[in-house]
Amino acid sequence: MLVTSDLPLRTRFAIAAARTAAAVSRWTGRGSGGMIGGRIALKLDPHALERLSRGRTVLLVTGTNGKTTTTLMLRRAIEALAPVASNGDGANMPDGVLAALMANLDARFAVLEVDETYVPWVAERVSPAALVLLNLSRDQLDRVGEVRKIERDLRAGIARLSDTAVVANCDDVLVASAAGAGNHPVWVSTGQSWRDDSVACPRCGRAVRHHPQDKMEWDCVCGLARPTPDWVLDGDYLTGPDNPPEQLELSLPGRVNAVNAALALAAATSVGVPLSQAVERIRSITAVAGRYQRVPYTGHAVRVLLAKNPAGWSETLMMLEPDQPVVIAVNAREADGRDLSWLWDVPFEKLRGRRVIATGERSADLAVRLRYAEVDSVSQPDPLRAVASLDQGPVELIANYTAFREVNVRLADAH
Repeated sequence: MLVTSDLPLRTRFAIAAARTAAAVSRWTGRGSGGMIGGRIALKLDPHALERLSRGRTVLLVTGTNGKTTTTLMLRRAIEALAPVASNGDGANMPDGVLAALMANLDARFAVLEVDETYVPWVAERVSPAALVLLNLSRDQLDRVGEVRKIERDLRAGIARLSDTAVVANCDDVLVASAAGAGNHPVWVSTGQSWRDDSVACPRCGRAVRHHPQDKMEWDCVCGLARPTPDWVLDGDYLTGPDNPPEQLELSLPGRVNAVNAALALAAATSVGVPLSQAVERIRSITAVAGRYQRVPYTGHAVRVLLAKNPAGWSETLMMLEPDQPVVIAVNAREADGRDLSWLWDVPFEKLRGRRVIATGERSADLAVRLRYAEVDSVSQPDPLRAVASLDQGPVELIANYTAFREVNVRLADAH
C-alpha cells in the first residue's frame, strides 16, 4: 500500500498544488478539477505517475468503445477485495489517470481507463498487472489517426510488458494482433459484429479469411490466426477455464454490455476475485456516467445513449426499443472529431419506419445522411426542443460525445 510520507517532497508538493487547483476549479464552476489537477501535478513532478502507482495492483482498460463501462464493471468487481482508485468519469488521458491515483492514495488497487493512444506511455510508468484490450476500430480520424497505426503502437507497447496479463478479445483481428505480442495473453471470445476495419491483416496487409463453418474463426496466410479462447461468451452465459457456465443477467441493456462484462470478469478473476462474486457485483450496475437510465423531461422518459464512431453507433442502434421515436444529436467539435465522414459508415438504414429527429450542431449533415438512408426525419438543432416536440412518452436520444455531455447537464438542470 502507498504511504504518502514515503513519497519524495517534490511529489507531495505536486499533489498539494494539484488539489488546490482542483478546488479552485470546482469553486469557480469550471469543472470537477480532476484534469487540471493532474496536469499541474505532472508538470511539477514528471515522475508522479510512477511514484503514485508503486505498491498498488494496477489494471488498465483500453479500446475504441466500452472503456468507461468496462472500467466501472471491473472496479465494482474488485471492490469485493479492497478499495479501488479509478477514473470513473472517463478522464482517460494521463492527466485524468494521475488525478484518479491522487484522489485515493490509500487504495490498494487501481482500475484505470486509458485512451488507446496513451496506453504504451502510461503502461511503461505504472507496470500494470493486467491490461484489458476491448476492441479497435476507426475513431476520430483527424485526432486519433489511422486504426492500424494504433494497433502497431499498442503491439510494440505490449511487447515491452513482460509481466502483464493482457486480457483481450480474440475475435477482433486487430486486438488479437496487438495482444499476441504479450507474454501472458488471456483470450476471451465474445463475438465480433463489426469487421469493417479488419478486412486486411494488420501484419501483412493481405485479406483475412473468415471460415464459413465457424464465423468466429479467422486466419491469414501469413500465420496470424484467431487464438484459442480461455473464456467464451455464449449469449448470456460466460464460461471460464476453471468455471462452469455463469449466467450474467445484467441490468445494463444490449449485447455490447455482455461483451464488456465478459472481459471485465476475466480480468477480475486474474487478480483473485471469485467469478460468482464478481458477476453478482456487476449485475447491480444500472447506469454508466449518465447512460441508459430514463430521465423525465416535459412528459417524456428520455433514455440517453452515447455513440462516437461507426462501430459504436452500429451496436447502439441494435439496442433501441422498438416503436419509440429517436432523437439523434451530432456535434463536430475537437473532442468529437471535426471530420464527419464517419456518418456514412453508420447503418442508419436500421431506422427506416421510425420517427426520427436530426439535431445537434451538425443536424444538417446528419439529415443528409438520413435522407440517403431512406429514413424520414425532420431537423431541430436543439436536442431538448426536439424531445419536447414529440408526443409524450418514452424517447431514445443518441448523441456523440459533446452533445451527450451537454444533454445530460441540461437534463440535470431541468430538475
